[in-house]
Amino acid sequence: MALNLKGKARQSRPQSSLATEGDSQDVRLLRDGTVVVMNQNEAAILGGRGYSAIVGSFSSPGLGGGAGSTIIDIDTPEMVLGIPSGTSIKLTRVLIEMKPVSGAADDDEIDILIAVDQDKMNAQSSGTSTVATIYNMNTLWTGASKLYANVEYSTTMTDPVLDLELAHATKIYEHLTTVGTLWVNLTLNYEPKIPRVINGPAMVCIYWGGTLGASAFCTAEWIEFPSTEASIT
Repeated sequence: MALNLKGKARQSRPQSSLATEGDSQDVRLLRDGTVVVMNQNEAAILGGRGYSAIVGSFSSPGLGGGAGSTIIDIDTPEMVLGIPSGTSIKLTRVLIEMKPVSGAADDDEIDILIAVDQDKMNAQSSGTSTVATIYNMNTLWTGASKLYANVEYSTTMTDPVLDLELAHATKIYEHLTTVGTLWVNLTLNYEPKIPRVINGPAMVCIYWGGTLGASAFCTAEWIEFPSTEASIT
């Protein structure tokens, strides 16, 4: 028995056409009759639910380390994504590219850490930092994110409780010879196949630093949705 499947031929879908929970929804087809199939994250970006924020621009990276120190300090992150109550995210990608550090000695170290405080979101004014611009990953959409993105903390914020570590990278300098020794850079590309769902109130905290002053460029990308969509009952 052949199945005769019909749907609406439409190559674009405005965000306003999203069905509510329990409603019926038409199958969507391309104009040549191909059934549209895409992953959830791609569909969310097309619907205006994908966002990004950065640290550093052009040739000016963000300096890592804590206030008055070069090493990582949990209360002076390089980026914080504040997730309010009622909002959930999937952190789909964080790319951190540290520049080579000059003047390294044997056993010097550089580190990158991406972690989450799963239980609270600090006030955006906690600590001294710069408010980063949050961009929609679909440039046709102008809808604002419900998160805040603060970067390059210069004074301490309220200590987060980092009870979920998502990624960590470390490189230690080993001085083998006085000729031709190079300190290479450190890159961490956190891009999980199945991203965790992080439910607000919560904070994503991103750090880099080391025994020497270390600077980096960072891009964070996430999908955002109401927390009512994060549970299955």
